[in-house]
Amino acid sequence: MKDSMTPAVRMMGHTQRGQCAKRMSILDAAADVFCRQGFAAASIDEIAAVACVSRQTIYNHYREKETLFVAVVEDVMNRANAMLFSVLSTFPDSADDLEDGLTAFAVRLNKNCICNHDGKFLRKLVQTEGERYPHLFEGWRQQGPGKLTTALSALLARLTHKQALAIDDFDVAARQFVALANADLQMMTLFGGTPSNEELEKAARNAVRTFLKAYGRPKAEKAGGEPQLAAIPG
Repeated sequence: MKDSMTPAVRMMGHTQRGQCAKRMSILDAAADVFCRQGFAAASIDEIAAVACVSRQTIYNHYREKETLFVAVVEDVMNRANAMLFSVLSTFPDSADDLEDGLTAFAVRLNKNCICNHDGKFLRKLVQTEGERYPHLFEGWRQQGPGKLTTALSALLARLTHKQALAIDDFDVAARQFVALANADLQMMTLFGGTPSNEELEKAARNAVRTFLKAYGRPKAEKAGGEPQLAAIPG
């Protein structure tokens, strides 16, 4: 089959792909430098060196350092949200082996959304630059943690409807689940550490067991009967 594109159209396609690749290289380099140096100390010259482009190329794309910073945060937030909804799609859908299912979900949530590079990057920027860019990070709060608890509350409501859980306030339960899942890892991630798989598993198991003590249903109640009490020796 003959190529119907003219040389000019092909050249335009190559140029657009090249511009897109260059833009992504700049964003990745800027994210690295902003994360290490903070906004004030980060320099366009260092970002250009990391991205292997000229200083002028960065200004051609983003005009100034602040525009580049906003673009970096928005790019990381978009990537983090895509991963978040991918993890949410793996939430357990039945009461079978609920402890194991919720534990595996909590491990994925921490590993891929909270303790990963993007999660740590956003938390660090909120701590260091939140006062300078309150509107930007309020958007992150609504799009990131806000979307997580909203989606998670709907998933918990579904399990409650199936009588796998006993929850009255799904929003509160969702916030508590996330807080419990991160409780044993908070100090480590605060100082930039990355938990091992064993630490992720232990933290998730502790969180889920505590959560189910508050919201789990006794097995007999799930089956439609009355909870069975142990006989008292006479």
